[in-house]
Amino acid sequence: MLANLGRDNQHMIVERLDEECAGDWYIQVLLRDNNTYQLEYRDGAPAEHYQTQTVSQDKVLRALLGWAADKPDWREDFMWNNVSSLFEQSDPEGTDQPTT
Repeated sequence: MLANLGRDNQHMIVERLDEECAGDWYIQVLLRDNNTYQLEYRDGAPAEHYQTQTVSQDKVLRALLGWAADKPDWREDFMWNNVSSLFEQSDPEGTDQPTT
């Protein structure tokens, strides 16, 4: 699937479904227009959402397979940036209620 990413099929998501793990657990890859790979993963909560970029399809494949196999060292080929601020609620008080 990774090798088939292209203009009409630019991304793929691999999700971990485990009823005992709350939240969203996934890894995803986007083939950007400049032929780099944007790799992201989330470990349950929005605060645990990380992103990196690479030109290496081999590194992306190793990361995808390592994540899927739950290997402890799958992240080591990259410098990860926490992008949780992109997913924060717009209401800092957490009320997010309509005003009447």
